[in-house]
Amino acid sequence: MDVERNPVVMARPARGEPANPMEAGASPCPRSFSPREAMADAALTEIYVADDRSQTVRRVGRSDARFRLLTGLAAWTVLLIFLGVITSLTLGALPALKAFGLTFLFFFMGTPVTEKFGALASIYGTLLTSALAMIIAVPVGIGIAIFLTELCPRPLRRSIGTAIELLAGIPSIIYGIWGLFVFAPYFQAHIEPFLIDTFANVPILQNVFGGPPYGIGIFTASLILSIMILPFISAVTRDVFETVPPMLKEAAYGVGCTTWEVMWKVVLPFARTGVVGGAMLALGRALGETMAVTFVIGNAHRIMPSLFAPGTTISATIANEFTEAVGDLYTSSLIALGFLLFVITFIVLAAARYMLARIERRIG
Repeated sequence: MDVERNPVVMARPARGEPANPMEAGASPCPRSFSPREAMADAALTEIYVADDRSQTVRRVGRSDARFRLLTGLAAWTVLLIFLGVITSLTLGALPALKAFGLTFLFFFMGTPVTEKFGALASIYGTLLTSALAMIIAVPVGIGIAIFLTELCPRPLRRSIGTAIELLAGIPSIIYGIWGLFVFAPYFQAHIEPFLIDTFANVPILQNVFGGPPYGIGIFTASLILSIMILPFISAVTRDVFETVPPMLKEAAYGVGCTTWEVMWKVVLPFARTGVVGGAMLALGRALGETMAVTFVIGNAHRIMPSLFAPGTTISATIANEFTEAVGDLYTSSLIALGFLLFVITFIVLAAARYMLARIERRIG
């Protein structure tokens, strides 16, 4: 029974009557009220309820305002950091950009003696190693996610998934040391000679897989990068695959689809946004990776057609030469390389988002 809205219970005794009817020897049954008294008491009860409701609304409104303020401050903080990074890089790169102009993009890195610096070899190495790493890591990462969500025995899913995610916690310098002292010598002794002999008489490929087997170079750095970004792709893709409604997969299996058809025609289209997001996260890591690439890429400022030849990237060039930069122009050139890496990363990620938006709009 709603006590607040019951006029019989909430009614107050009239003036001159005892507060407790039992004290006056009255009957325990409640007395009857006139319609006017009942309406007045009900109106008073509604006022009390309205006051409580208004206080609750004001309290919730204040909490909501504080929440909006905190989230707004967080968003503006990120934006200010972003603008601060752009501003500092732009101011630091201005002397080099004024001195060299657009030729900075098409000239190889020079020496402090000539005071002519360029970014062509570094840009080439950055884009090539990242592209090769994505070509290797994306199919493998999606395959791992499919195995963990559809084919792996249930008791092993958690342990295998945890082991893959732990790869993301290994410091990059550990990958670099392992690549330099373990992977590169094995690659030099067995893999590179085999590939060189295999494609020796094949047009175009004899140049791509040609040259002396150094063990370190563009291809070795790409393989190390692919191993480093693999946990990001597989972990994000697995989590996205697990959000697919089971009824969609069960319906596809019910009409006779195979596991491959269910994954290719049901799961991947449903989860394409998350898969692309995981791939873009991995690509951002690959573009900016420094220490692991520095150990195994060879750090040579030249462009060679062979993937086995040494090369360099923007981040590796900055790491190797920033402590030895002599003069303001040299330092500004290295900062300009960082600015170019920032611009390249922004353009690549923006292009990926635009492509995904077009796909979503076309599919509807």
